[in-house]
Amino acid sequence: MPASPIIHRTVDDLRSAVSDWRRDGLRIGMVPTMGALHSGHLELVRAARERADRIIVSIFVNPTQFAPTEDFGSYPRTETSDVAKLAELGVEAVFAPNANEMYPTGYSTTVSLAGPAIGLETDFRPHFFSGVATVVSKLLIAAFPDVAMFGEKDYQQLMVVRQMARDLRLPTEIVGLPTIREADGLALSSRNAYLSAEERQAATTISRVMRHAADAIRADGDAEAALAEGRATLTAAGFRVDYLVLRNAETLAEIVDIANEPRRMLAAAWLGKTRLIDNIAV
Repeated sequence: MPASPIIHRTVDDLRSAVSDWRRDGLRIGMVPTMGALHSGHLELVRAARERADRIIVSIFVNPTQFAPTEDFGSYPRTETSDVAKLAELGVEAVFAPNANEMYPTGYSTTVSLAGPAIGLETDFRPHFFSGVATVVSKLLIAAFPDVAMFGEKDYQQLMVVRQMARDLRLPTEIVGLPTIREADGLALSSRNAYLSAEERQAATTISRVMRHAADAIRADGDAEAALAEGRATLTAAGFRVDYLVLRNAETLAEIVDIANEPRRMLAAAWLGKTRLIDNIAV
């Protein structure tokens, strides 16, 4: 039976473990999560193992990235099963603080953002990236890992975290891994658990629409026509579309020269009460 990871509840305890590893000259990897671990998270852990000697997985449902109307209270919390999955992969440490450890009484410091954080998600969730950047910076400062792993499914988040790490000169390499998908194309997400059976079947429309639009853009370069068709298809399938756009893959700025810029298509849409996001290279 694999050994269970050591669970650290405080920054001080985590730093003590990291200090011991550092003295032994070991390389440290971190996988920040909100728990409810699925195959995508576990792929991040496997990729971290290829790059580090000791792995820390954080499990913390971060209140500062949820608006009052969002699903903080109902977000799945499955620490026992999460830790069991991580034990199977030989993870050495889990950092699972409570909210008071991360945001003690009197806490008043947050990370302010621009650049890739402007637009897209923040047009609909203006609080989101400040909460993400604040908690990720605290996690990275708590452990100062050599490498931290993030999934490309949350592509704008990945760009924001990379920018933040560069700007704050954090000594951690930020690595993004390709989106892990179900066999039918749906991007893995903890929130997929909210979908009814009928919604789950319809949810694959997002990835199909994006692939079709990407093929059309590559064929004739008419991005707006392809994206407009995609939005219409999603709406007809019962989605409420927040955005379906084409952006520069490195900056998330609007495309100026479609033939010569790296391109990323990003989408966010509601299906019932569940908000799904996805992205693909074009």
